[in-house]
Amino acid sequence: MSLALIAALPFLGTLLPGLLIRAGRNACAATTGSVTLLALVGLLLHIPAVLRGETIQTRFDWLPALGLNATFFLDGLGLLFAGLILGIGLLIILYARFYLSPRDPMGQFYTYLMLFQGAMVGIVLSDNILLLLVFWELTSLSSFLLIGYWKHLPEGRQGARMALTVTGGGGLAMIAGMLILGNIVGSYDLTVILQHKAEIQASDWYLPALILILLGAFTKSAQFPFHFWLPHAMAAPTPVSAYLHSATMVKAGIFLMARMWPVLAGTPEWFWIVTSAGLFTMVMAAKIAFFKDDLKALLAFSTVSHLGLITMLLGFGTKAAATVAVFHIINHATFKAALFMSAGIVDHETHTRDIKRLGGLRHLMPVTFTIATVAGLSMAGIPPFNGFLSKEMMLEEAAHTAPWVIPALAVIGALFSVAYSFRLIAHTFLGPVRDDYPHKPHDPGFGMWAAPALLAVLVVLIGLMPMTFAGWLVDAAAGAVTGEGVNAHIKHWHGLQSPALWMSLAAIGGGLMLLGLHAAMDRIWLAIPRPEAKRIFDAIIEPLARLAGALTRALHTGRMGGYLGAATATIVAVGAYAFFSGSHTPGSRPLTVIEPVAAIGWLALMAATIAVATLHRQRLLTLVLVGVIGLVVSVGFAYLSAPDLALTQISVEVATVILLLLALNFLPKYTPSESPTGRKLRDAVLAGAGGLAVGGLIYALMTRDFAFPTIADFHLANSKTGGGGTNVVNVILVDFRGYDTFGEITVLGIAATLIYALTEALLRPGPANTRLLNWVSDTPDAGDRHPLMMVVATRMMLPIALMVGIYIFLRGHNVPGGGFVAGLVVAIALVMQYMASGFGWTAARQKIDYHGLIGAGVLIAAATGIGSWFAGAPFMTSAFGYFKLPGLEEFELATAALFDLGVFLTVLGAVMLALSSLSRIAIRAGQTVNVEAYDVHPEDEVPAPAQEAK
Repeated sequence: MSLALIAALPFLGTLLPGLLIRAGRNACAATTGSVTLLALVGLLLHIPAVLRGETIQTRFDWLPALGLNATFFLDGLGLLFAGLILGIGLLIILYARFYLSPRDPMGQFYTYLMLFQGAMVGIVLSDNILLLLVFWELTSLSSFLLIGYWKHLPEGRQGARMALTVTGGGGLAMIAGMLILGNIVGSYDLTVILQHKAEIQASDWYLPALILILLGAFTKSAQFPFHFWLPHAMAAPTPVSAYLHSATMVKAGIFLMARMWPVLAGTPEWFWIVTSAGLFTMVMAAKIAFFKDDLKALLAFSTVSHLGLITMLLGFGTKAAATVAVFHIINHATFKAALFMSAGIVDHETHTRDIKRLGGLRHLMPVTFTIATVAGLSMAGIPPFNGFLSKEMMLEEAAHTAPWVIPALAVIGALFSVAYSFRLIAHTFLGPVRDDYPHKPHDPGFGMWAAPALLAVLVVLIGLMPMTFAGWLVDAAAGAVTGEGVNAHIKHWHGLQSPALWMSLAAIGGGLMLLGLHAAMDRIWLAIPRPEAKRIFDAIIEPLARLAGALTRALHTGRMGGYLGAATATIVAVGAYAFFSGSHTPGSRPLTVIEPVAAIGWLALMAATIAVATLHRQRLLTLVLVGVIGLVVSVGFAYLSAPDLALTQISVEVATVILLLLALNFLPKYTPSESPTGRKLRDAVLAGAGGLAVGGLIYALMTRDFAFPTIADFHLANSKTGGGGTNVVNVILVDFRGYDTFGEITVLGIAATLIYALTEALLRPGPANTRLLNWVSDTPDAGDRHPLMMVVATRMMLPIALMVGIYIFLRGHNVPGGGFVAGLVVAIALVMQYMASGFGWTAARQKIDYHGLIGAGVLIAAATGIGSWFAGAPFMTSAFGYFKLPGLEEFELATAALFDLGVFLTVLGAVMLALSSLSRIAIRAGQTVNVEAYDVHPEDEVPAPAQEAK
């Protein structure tokens, strides 16, 4: 299976839960799980190739010149993390099905979960760092949705905001660091960057890049001083906590450090920054975890501690330490996911997570007790479980790392790890059964404990047979991290001479001693004042929020004139500084001789523009003057040999003037004078300075040769040979820059749909609808229902206009025309029917929904672009050919015509939907002029007495 498809499957899966929740919770969960399972199977198919040392790659070039490519690659490290993300994700989907209550919107939960899963898979499979950065920030956004899933809980909303603030800010720093690396190497592909260690570490930009990248990694993986967000994320539902803390969110920073290890590690800067942060985080979080009474809080701080352990190992910078880090990533994922799910089961059954209200549960919940005990002993590093193996190996590496404080602190961290692990087991499950549980506990059904039980089985199997169940994966992943072949030897017994043995015994003994002293130490802990990270965070955020609010209120006054004035003044000031501080050379191009016709047109344009500025309070007259300006501009385009632009401009002017007239009907016809004389003078000075600046810039550009060759030469040379058309403008729109055009018609369709939505809001009962019903026109109506001459003329012109529109559409690829102009021409012809015969007559004959036209247009344009992929070409690449049929001359067929058809339908649908919406407002306002049609015989309107007289 293609790596791109593996990365895309979770995103495609986000569409299913919201639809299938109507079929029931089982169908929703099963479908969601099947998508993850399919992606996991596709990943597992690549295992043989990865174990042979191959690197699987999938590449889609988008903008190669800018380094913007959708490239994916899979090596041992990617296989490890993608397997954890998809494998544990599958178990979380199963667990969540039985954990979430009927009141929780399960479809929404699975949608958020799949979005987050897709972002994580994208991170670990991305080859292009720009693509990786997109997925990186997407994890912050999607985790925000997951952590804040229980919106009714204030702590959930705050935890989500805290996580987004910290990880999002770190992500911005990481973006800068990654861009620096790409600039040093000259490529944004990770596979290329990872081959330039010497060049990167020799660069003056190495240290800034290192710090920025580590900021991103530390914030994501909750390393000190950014550790505080992770415990507050426990306000999320337990399935989210289990997923974030074991295999995904917090492991993203670990993955980044492991991925960049070949080029960033091995320097004193890397050693001291990474090792110090990891070691301090490991000890600090383990100590805090020991005193936590909330099960999830204890596990959250234990996660922070174990992430510090892995970070410390990566910081050592040795091949052996990196191998241990990889092994502990696997072990931590298994026992921590099992523990979080077990804590969720306890909470689900007893209705509390407070350890001080628990105890004795081994008698009432034996299955949960067994699972939690196995996982807890592994977390403590007790043999024969898998956590013992990686803890022993960690202590061995620490023992051989100078200075001596590193192994000493590593033992202290391991000691607290033993203490909080045993406390979790003893204080939750051991002891006598209590009679004051908030809810009578019992083991849940198989569906809830199946997932953690499977993980507990893996904990045992890896612990007993590490080389069989994990050795091959450790070798492959560690080899990808270090860039060298790895042949790990994982075993339980290292001999009496091993310092790790005695360090481990000290940790276990010390941990048991701490557990016995917990009650006394807890009283001391509660009595000693200590800094609270949340309070510090709030103390920083609150004044910043107040400052931002004050600035927003001061700057966002709602006055468009103020915004435009500030922007214009800034642009003119910057431009003036550049002009007067630089040197200038006279232009080399001679001026064009001004012909009388051009001078007259320019004077007319200036006169109309000045009239708009001076008479703008008279809205109807202003609209007429705007139409005059558009007409003169259209003539100017034709004069300058740009017939395509002239056709488009004049068509747009006609359509927009009609729509604006309809809208103006419900607005005051005169704008009251609001600006004092001083403000008018200020605005006049700013506008004059801006106009002179733009005019001067245009003059300077047109009288000088361009610094770089113009792209027009490329378009002129390749329009016929590459796009199959001689009309360069149309070929640019539908081929060379078809992606831009596709975006423009999409925005046009959205704008028309929003007009329709606003109309619906106006027509629904409410204050706006009441004002509409009470609206009285400030000008008298003509009273002429449907002028006969206009009715006859427009109906006679309709088939002619349609024929002209089709003609303009078909000829557009080689001569002036195309789908955009054709759509406007046909829209204007239909608009005239509305104006002449009324809304009722026209709507009764409307056979196609305008929403459907917009949707069909966008879909046809998109399908045309996607079709190029099946030919192995980039998106929106057109194809053409010449054909000859008997009795006909040779003719051309181009896929660009289909794209242009999409443009035509979207433009037509957008204009007509806007017109239809405005007409409906007029009807609701009580205007009957356009309701009835003129399609009646005059005699039918003769009064009855006159008929009888006849």
